[in-house]
Amino acid sequence: MKQLIHQLNENSKDRIDKYLSIVYPEYTRSFFQNLLKDGAVLVNQKPVKASYKPLTGDEICVKVPDLKETEIIPQDIPLDILYEDDDVLVVNKPKGMVVHPAAGHASDTLVNALLYHCKDSLSGINGEIRPGIVHRIDRDTTGSLIVCKNDKAHQFIASQIKEHSVKRQYVGIVCGVIKEDEGTIHASIGRSKKDRKKMAIDEVNGRDAITHYKVLSRSDRYTFMQFQLETGRTHQIRVHMASIGHPLLGDEVYGKPVRNLQGQTLHAMTIGFVHPTTGEYMEFEAPIPDYFQEKLHKLKLD
Repeated sequence: MKQLIHQLNENSKDRIDKYLSIVYPEYTRSFFQNLLKDGAVLVNQKPVKASYKPLTGDEICVKVPDLKETEIIPQDIPLDILYEDDDVLVVNKPKGMVVHPAAGHASDTLVNALLYHCKDSLSGINGEIRPGIVHRIDRDTTGSLIVCKNDKAHQFIASQIKEHSVKRQYVGIVCGVIKEDEGTIHASIGRSKKDRKKMAIDEVNGRDAITHYKVLSRSDRYTFMQFQLETGRTHQIRVHMASIGHPLLGDEVYGKPVRNLQGQTLHAMTIGFVHPTTGEYMEFEAPIPDYFQEKLHKLKLD
């Protein structure tokens, strides 16, 4: 068992589970919620509930249990690997693939494929169901994703993500015609109060979120766009574009489903980061998938 020690310099507006997930981005909020239930999070040497909001001077001690051997079954699922060395992989995730096992998706995930490909060479920081996973993209979003093969690499990449220094550039098709050639959406995002499965703009309790966009081409009804993430909130591009009346084409959650199209037309095209061992900046580009190219041609956006 290892311990994470953190002392506050100012009061937090967030509950302790959310606060810790921000301070330690390599762990999820649900991970800390489970530890809080087990009494493994101490504030000034006393267990607290998830609803506690840390105060100036509080010393937080998180007792992180030793990792259990994973029970996820490795599966021989083909991977489109853009780059691989002893520290990291960059994979091009296909449409319809869930990143890690969850309720209703115990198999056929990216993690199942990674366990088969990498054997025991995956970081363990993010828990037994997320080995190697340092960030995610949605099931129906395609494109580039960093996977870490050891804990040192995981911590190094996670710190870059926290500092917003990882380059994450997406392309997508949105409904409607956007007149401005480029712009920025700066609007906080939090869990929707009306539907807990959705995210929403929430300037009071949400987390800061910034998306830069650029128009690549227009038709009479749609716009092909490039997005640069400054932050990486859940569903960030999808929520931001829907908030200005231009949801992603095919987005079944924040827009409208489209016949013969599974989910949103969004592709994580470019990812760039500093390598954890060499210190070299590396950048990779995942080619736009065929279905996306065909849609661009059909909508006269290519």
